Amino acid sequence: MSGPRIAVVGAGANGAGVGADLTRAGHDVTLVEQWPDHVEAMRAGGVRSTCDGRLTVTPVEVRHLCEVATLRDPFDVVLVLVKAYDTRWAVELIKPLVADDGVVVGLQNGMSIDDVLAVMGPERSLGGVIEMGGNMYRPGEVTRDTPPERTWFAVGSDDPVAQAKAAGVAELLGAAGTAVVSDDIRADKWMKLILNAAELVPSSILGISIVEAARIPEMRELMLEAGREAIAAAATLGHRVRPIIGMSDVDPDQPERFLTDIFDLLLTHYALPDSKATVLQDWVKRRRSEVDQINGLVVDVLAAAGRPAPVNAAATALAHRIEAHELDPSLTLLPEFAAAARG
Repeated sequence: MSGPRIAVVGAGANGAGVGADLTRAGHDVTLVEQWPDHVEAMRAGGVRSTCDGRLTVTPVEVRHLCEVATLRDPFDVVLVLVKAYDTRWAVELIKPLVADDGVVVGLQNGMSIDDVLAVMGPERSLGGVIEMGGNMYRPGEVTRDTPPERTWFAVGSDDPVAQAKAAGVAELLGAAGTAVVSDDIRADKWMKLILNAAELVPSSILGISIVEAARIPEMRELMLEAGREAIAAAATLGHRVRPIIGMSDVDPDQPERFLTDIFDLLLTHYALPDSKATVLQDWVKRRRSEVDQINGLVVDVLAAAGRPAPVNAAATALAHRIEAHELDPSLTLLPEFAAAARG
């Protein structure tokens, strides 16, 4: 098999989906995963991915985390799809196996680009944005909400050496969706964070899908206000709104229009009516979520600027109580969420 050697570190719903797509396209791909039962299921039966009612089975090369130390051949491209809070250790794990001219791409929520940079240095790091929906509750089995024709990636870097590698990575990711090279990846990651702040934790607190939450007028307004606070946080860092995930041109002087447009684009194009947000999937599995890397980051950035973020603060506080098993996600939390957001 010719071409670059690719590692996908983190083979959850998105990682397994991307890895399977690249494998079927003929690329040399190795998945690295931390859930033992999932690794063994993929070894025995491949990645079993269901999308639009069709099952695709893809045999894959997969390794346990503990097997990484036994590998010797370097990887040219590493796609990191672990949870944002696991980025640094995951990149440290794979770093000895990254080729000298290779690149590590953080395809995650939040601003994980800085964790990749801290480990790999600017010339071997790319930031990434991914819009891809899916879930996985059984080892080896992925339900993919967004097929490749509705999946979107952006990759890029502030460093010219790394940026020169972005086109090659985008070409590879073209096997899994539409992939573009970003000329301002930090701004693009903040645009995705704005959407995530509005959708992921707020809807998950109620224990229902993003679409179902957005149909509740009071909840929709809370979700949009969380997004407005995230826009304000991005602005304090110098980022104006700009189009991502296939949006048409955006007027940077109309951030409110951007927010409603991208929110409705998610609801109509990417989110299925009954699909659980990744945060709710984590809570169902009794795992912690990326709330601190998304809503918590909005709170921290605005606090540093001397400004409040009451909706994101309320969402973060409730999420922490859910993750401490003091509360269960439920529609009954809406009044408490709304009251806390109003201060």
